[in-house]
Amino acid sequence: MSVEIRVRGYHLDVYQHVNNGRYLEFLEEARWDFMSRSGFGDSLDKAGVALVIVNINVNYRRPAVMGDVLNVTARISHIGNKSARFEQLVTLKNDDGAEVVVVDADVTFCVMDRETEKALPIEGRIRDILASGMES
Repeated sequence: MSVEIRVRGYHLDVYQHVNNGRYLEFLEEARWDFMSRSGFGDSLDKAGVALVIVNINVNYRRPAVMGDVLNVTARISHIGNKSARFEQLVTLKNDDGAEVVVVDADVTFCVMDRETEKALPIEGRIRDILASGMES
């Protein structure tokens, strides 16, 4: 799933391209959109758990500038025993219409019990819910 974001003036830094920190917001927007549109977030909510980001690795490939329309994607790419990972891309179409990668990121998260605020092993129903997110 993906979300489109048009680059606005307040996204820019003094060099007139998107400030590196803004990409974290763009990536988060796509994750929220993914969880909302797929129903994945509702399933986690009903299970009484939340996703907690523990690590983000971002590769900046090329600048985006005012007026660019960015396509930001999110998908679950890996499920381990204690953490899982979103793979995310930010792309735009160049003048030839080809998709060009602006940013790629790996976002690692754990699953937290909302009542105890403790991390949970990824097993059983929780693993099944996350696996359904790999298919969306």
